[in-house]
Amino acid sequence: YQRVELIGGGYYYWNSGYWYPAWGYDPGAEYYAYDAPIYVGHRAEPPDRVIADVQAELQQMGYYRGEVDGLLGPLTREALTAYQADQGLTVTAVIDEPTLDSLGMS
Repeated sequence: YQRVELIGGGYYYWNSGYWYPAWGYDPGAEYYAYDAPIYVGHRAEPPDRVIADVQAELQQMGYYRGEVDGLLGPLTREALTAYQADQGLTVTAVIDEPTLDSLGMS
């Protein structure tokens, strides 16, 4: 892959609008801040920047009460779950294409 970045202790690669964990890229890496694909659309921003943007938007809307840190932790997943349910989206607790579209961030 042409674009691999170190984010939150683990490497991720860019492919078709998603950042995927690049397991095996660094044999010494034991920690990934998030171990599933992160949809970022055509923005191609690093996943931590997209997560921080989503956190800030959800915080402004009253769903997220944590620190905007760019990590997809339990408070962020909880906020995503509540937002997705309120918007009639499929509840995935992850940043996916329908959620970014709904937030106007795709």
